[in-house]
Amino acid sequence: MMRCGWIALVGRPNVGKSTLLNALAGQDLSIVTSRPQTTRDRILAVVTRPEAQMIFVDTPGIHKPSASLGQRMNREATAAIADADVVLMVVDATETNDTLSRDAYVFSAVQKSHKPVVLVVNKVDQIKPRSDLLPKLLAFDSLHPWLGVVPVSAKKNNGIDRIVALCEPHLPEGPALFPADALTDRPERFLVAERVREAVIYETTDEVPYVTAVAIERFEEGEKSVHIQATIHVERQGQKKIVIGASGEKIRAIGLRARTAIQKILGRKIVLELWVKVSPDWTRNDSAMRELGYGATGPARRS
Repeated sequence: MMRCGWIALVGRPNVGKSTLLNALAGQDLSIVTSRPQTTRDRILAVVTRPEAQMIFVDTPGIHKPSASLGQRMNREATAAIADADVVLMVVDATETNDTLSRDAYVFSAVQKSHKPVVLVVNKVDQIKPRSDLLPKLLAFDSLHPWLGVVPVSAKKNNGIDRIVALCEPHLPEGPALFPADALTDRPERFLVAERVREAVIYETTDEVPYVTAVAIERFEEGEKSVHIQATIHVERQGQKKIVIGASGEKIRAIGLRARTAIQKILGRKIVLELWVKVSPDWTRNDSAMRELGYGATGPARRS
């Protein structure tokens, strides 16, 4: 018997939840970019220690949605709060307010859950001078009976141990839910598709990252390499032209970036073929969303 439970990371887009999940896991499981609304699914990071198994859940940023995809992303986040034993509410230390006014919607959802909550104040490495941080932390502390208010720099892996120390005593006692060597519940195909989508986000601009989905059509493992075929879905012909680029230069750059990231995950040589397809208005079409893997919300809590 040990302590074993679920810890949900929630917050607005671009506050650093995915970077924090990767720091907690000690491995890049969730893709990280400078663009908001990068994360679309709940992604688990399983951290097993002799005395506890902590299942951290990265969630999409809670935001005001403009399409069905955004509504689904919000449902993923709120469902993760309901499933959690402990909630990590992540906020951005660089923002000037200290009243959580910009985080009001997230704060309201957290309060209504009546779950133990740690307030994680991320990006503190960007606060200069550091003495400017203390008044903000004291103001945050007065807003809610948090388990703790923890300043961290997820990017620099600072403050992570304090989060773990606060969460662990509030997890229920019970057997481990995952094998001791498990890192996530997501299959390799999902991680591969996310790395291709991450490459598209890095290599393109404007609206393209927000209307991109990636489907893995072929995943064939050989003795020394893995042959992968993936289709990048966009909504407009003009977006397809952007992804391909003049003389195919953009799709080659996407492929190179994605292949490097995938080889790091799989530890083998990768043969990667990319195709681009127009799927009109898929972010607003429930049927198209289901076909591209954005149907029902992510895995429910396991008991």
